[in-house]
Amino acid sequence: MEIVLLRDCVAVGSSLRCSSLPETGSIVRNKFHVPCLCFGMNFGPDKLRRYQNSCIVDCQVLSVQQGIRVVGCPSWLRRKSMVTVFGSKFGLLCEENVSLSFLKGEDHQSLIKCEVDCSSCVTPQIPQVMDELNAKPVDYVLSPKQEKRFGLSKRKLQFPEERDEGMLSKRILSLSRLNKLRSALELYMSMEASDLQPNAHACNSLLACLVRNGSLDDALEVFELMKKKEIATGHTYSLILKAVAGVRGCDYALKMFKALEGEGTAAKNFDAIVYNTMISVCGKAKNWVEADVLWRKLNQNAVPGTMLTYDLLVSTFVQCDQTELALEAYHEMIQNGLEPSGDIMKAIIASCTKNGEWALALQVFEKMLSFGIKPNAIAYNSMINCLGKAGKYDIAFRIYGLMKNSEHKPDAYTWNALLSSLYRGGRYADALRLFEGISKDQRDQLNVHLYNVALLSCQKLALWERSLQLLWQMETRGIPLSTESYNHVVSACETAKKPKVALQVYQRMIHSKCPPDLFTYLSLVRSCVWGSLWKEAEDILETVTPNASLYNALIHGLLLRGKTTMAKKWYDRMCEVELKPDGKTRALMLQLYTNDRVRAHPRFRLRKHH
Repeated sequence: MEIVLLRDCVAVGSSLRCSSLPETGSIVRNKFHVPCLCFGMNFGPDKLRRYQNSCIVDCQVLSVQQGIRVVGCPSWLRRKSMVTVFGSKFGLLCEENVSLSFLKGEDHQSLIKCEVDCSSCVTPQIPQVMDELNAKPVDYVLSPKQEKRFGLSKRKLQFPEERDEGMLSKRILSLSRLNKLRSALELYMSMEASDLQPNAHACNSLLACLVRNGSLDDALEVFELMKKKEIATGHTYSLILKAVAGVRGCDYALKMFKALEGEGTAAKNFDAIVYNTMISVCGKAKNWVEADVLWRKLNQNAVPGTMLTYDLLVSTFVQCDQTELALEAYHEMIQNGLEPSGDIMKAIIASCTKNGEWALALQVFEKMLSFGIKPNAIAYNSMINCLGKAGKYDIAFRIYGLMKNSEHKPDAYTWNALLSSLYRGGRYADALRLFEGISKDQRDQLNVHLYNVALLSCQKLALWERSLQLLWQMETRGIPLSTESYNHVVSACETAKKPKVALQVYQRMIHSKCPPDLFTYLSLVRSCVWGSLWKEAEDILETVTPNASLYNALIHGLLLRGKTTMAKKWYDRMCEVELKPDGKTRALMLQLYTNDRVRAHPRFRLRKHH
């Protein structure tokens, strides 16, 4: 029997047998022959299911072609309103707006494809399909137009009985939260295929799930669909921009942001969350210029900044040493009636102390205390150090008192800041007393920096014996001795007019294989000059690389001590090695040569004779 299929209908039969007809098929009264390959299908009554005005055929339909006559006994014929037609394994069964759902039977017989011309068939490959009735998966094919429409990775499609968009959106939301990426994406694709629209919340949750699992390409395509349907929210843009920045970098994310900004519809959805995301991306990349641009755009678009906005701005500017911008963001936050967080205040204090703005730093610090925010050890130390550098050692010790009463204990950085503040304030004796207290009560906090501050105080007070004791103490306690430490001791001996002791320290320095530098030799030369150790001074200059500063120091000392002959000798040598004397050396030597010429003049000798 010839089986004809009405337009928009599908026929299902058992033991069908097909044979080819001429290429030009016949269409009569809005009918067309069922295009089919040679195959056999066995349908039992138990293999056919219906639900909700639809027919689910438990079989596989092979690709079809117009102009083929089907011979067999039809079982039934049903209109499109009762059947959903999607396609077959090798192509569509009928028109694009018609669809058919396929389920695989438990004991279906294998189908055999015949060698026929299928040039007009559509042969894309797509994944398997699952329905909502726990049926077994079968192969399914999308047409090229459908595949282009989705643009997503090939996944299984689901055809749920539920048609309520709200319920399906909740299902996508639940699957995404459970990190069931495959199921959530398949359900989303199925809703798209069925012209059902998930809500923005479900789509955002799906986007987050895709990003978590590294499926950025799928996330971008879902994002494009959301943008096209105008359901993208600020959270949507924030998710996708952050994901793009994490995978492709800050520059790519900025380029994408600017492209979206050029789209009027997308720009309207940019809220503080989107700007915060991009500022955070720029902050991680240390791109303060673009962060500043984003901040200006946020104000131009009348988007109110949040606490997080200013927190990110201040943090970014402080890390990039842009103190003025950090303070500007801080003042704008105060003007907008926002109370700064502890992190913002700590960042501002760090920025102010780094640039020596101790007054503003102290103001912010006091505001932290008034808000009940507890400063951390870094904030305490930064304040003490900043005040010490400004010579405000009295305020520095007041901050130190607050630190002792808090849960934070002073550390080596604290002691170094306090000692340095006393030294810069000219209170050298107090600095040494504080160092003695640290040595007794906080010996484990001692380090080379604390010893160097104590040695500097000894140098200023000409306490050469105490400086030697500290030097030996450092050796005993295993604290590494640096060139700077030896220089402080040599300078203390120079100040105390102990040139021989200075030379002994120098010999100890050489024995310890600690390389002397220019400051070491300058102190030694000056010590030898004041101690009239001319030979030792000349030996030092003979052993080191010629240096203008060393020659100038020796010549100054010789002239001041009246050793004009030796001064001329070293001045001539200095000119021979092409070293440039400083202004003081030239003035002294000019005066010396002028006096010599005057003395050599006959009138001077005659006047002296009379």
